[in-house]
Amino acid sequence: MHIAQIGTGRVGRPTAYTIMNTKLVDTITVCDTKPGLASAFAEELRHVNASIGTNIEINSCDKDEQVAGADIILIAAGKARTPGVKMTRRDLAVENAKIVKTIAEATASRNPGAKYIVITNPVDAMGMVCKKYTKAEYVISTGTNLESLRFRAKIAQTFQVPVSQVQGWVGGEHGDLAIPLWSTTKVANVPIWEYSQKNRLPFSKTEIASYMKDVSKLIVDNIGATEFGPAASFRDIIRAIIEDTRQILSVAAPFKECSDTTFVGMPRPVGKTIEPSIYDALTAEEQKEIRDAAKAIRQTYEQALEKL
Repeated sequence: MHIAQIGTGRVGRPTAYTIMNTKLVDTITVCDTKPGLASAFAEELRHVNASIGTNIEINSCDKDEQVAGADIILIAAGKARTPGVKMTRRDLAVENAKIVKTIAEATASRNPGAKYIVITNPVDAMGMVCKKYTKAEYVISTGTNLESLRFRAKIAQTFQVPVSQVQGWVGGEHGDLAIPLWSTTKVANVPIWEYSQKNRLPFSKTEIASYMKDVSKLIVDNIGATEFGPAASFRDIIRAIIEDTRQILSVAAPFKECSDTTFVGMPRPVGKTIEPSIYDALTAEEQKEIRDAAKAIRQTYEQALEKL
């Protein structure tokens, strides 16, 4: 199994490190257009290799077109949000769409059959850009999988239970229109409303949703970037694909209820094929919010395309 990661910045580096520790791959190629960055990072990965006792082949390059023969291509290249500056992921759309388009065109012919996973923000719209310019069969973005982890973490903290006892997903946009899917949410295998009433533990939907949406700004402003949470989220997606686990993860893929080309985050079984989401099992209100998010994502994508 050969994974190529394009982009070795503040998110890319911990992601590659985390992937290595899964021991699921035979080859990792890291690529970055900044001269010397990928080759230096590759040296660090070789040191990790020596520590964990694996024989993973580590390659590096500084040109996208040098990536070849990959089974999975992880696109992490692009401009990040600026710490301390009020901006959304959508503000990155035009500049990052140009980067994703360049990568897509450079890698498509040299990596036939590769599965693409897009991390670059705004991830949902950038997944659509990748799909358009690679024409690859399997293209997803990391969607709202990270929000789902944050959602569960906050619920566990609120109810003072182990996070392993919390189930629940977030759908919609990776950003302002992330939607807590309360109908999917359980604590100790009991629907959250029932658990709350039974144990006399009131909770605030607004507080939990605000944490899920806003905690990334706290991290970016104080650390400079979100790093290890995203890396863990992306590892989960990659593991599900490689092992074909069909684990329910909230990734973004074509949302046929809106159009065949619009990506929106939705819980769905993730494996070697892109499976239908759980959209039909959601409440009518949640479905409407998902459709509204899909329209906003579509608008971001179309505005970015106008500048390409």
